[in-house]
Amino acid sequence: MLDEEMQLWERGLSHIAGIDEVGRGCLFGDVVAAAVVLPAGLVLPDINDSKKLSEKKREQLYEQIMAEASAVAVGIVDVAEIERLNIKQAARLAMKQAVQALAVQPDFLLVDAEKVDVELPQLSLIHGDARSQSIAAASIIAKVTRDRMCEAWDREYPEYGLAVHKGYATKRHREMLLRYGPTPLHRKLFIRNIMAEAERLEQQLQLDWDDSV
Repeated sequence: MLDEEMQLWERGLSHIAGIDEVGRGCLFGDVVAAAVVLPAGLVLPDINDSKKLSEKKREQLYEQIMAEASAVAVGIVDVAEIERLNIKQAARLAMKQAVQALAVQPDFLLVDAEKVDVELPQLSLIHGDARSQSIAAASIIAKVTRDRMCEAWDREYPEYGLAVHKGYATKRHREMLLRYGPTPLHRKLFIRNIMAEAERLEQQLQLDWDDSV
C-alpha cells in the first residue's frame, strides 16, 4: 500500500496527503471527509480500507494515526448542503474543507476516486483506500468520526437504530423509516423512492381491502 507514496517520496515530496470520504451512500446525516499527512517513511502494517476492519481495530488505528500523523483534518457537509448541492458535490466539498484545514501544506494529494477542488497536484486512485496507506488512513479517520456522530444521533433518534447501521439503507433502517417517517436529518432526495413505494403499497392494500368488502 506504499507504492504511490514511495514514488512521491523519491521525488522529494515529503508531505503527501491521503483524502477519503464516508457517508456518501447513506440515507441519513452528514457526509464526512478526512485528509491525513503521514511522515515520509512511516509504515503502519495493520492499516487497510476502513470497511475491511472491525470497529475495534478502526478505533485502535484511529488513535495511532492521530498520534503519529504530521497532520489530520476533517471536513463535514450537512444534510441541507447535500440536498442543495447533490451528494457528489457535497462529498467533494467535504474533501476540500479537509485539505484546507490541514496544519501542514501538502506537496501532493492522493485521493480516493475523486478530484479535490484545490490548486495542488493530485492523483485520483480507484479503490484508493485499498491501494494507498495515506488514503486508508484518511478512510479510517473519516469512518470513525462519522460513526461517533451516528452514536450521538442515535441518542437523539433512538428508534431508528443509527448506532448499528450508521445511516445506511439496511432493512431495519427502511422499516423504521416507514414506521416513524423521516427525521430532519434524513436526506429527502435519498428516501423519496422508499417513501413513494410505501405510499404505493398502502394505496394498493386499501384498494384490495375495498374490493374485498
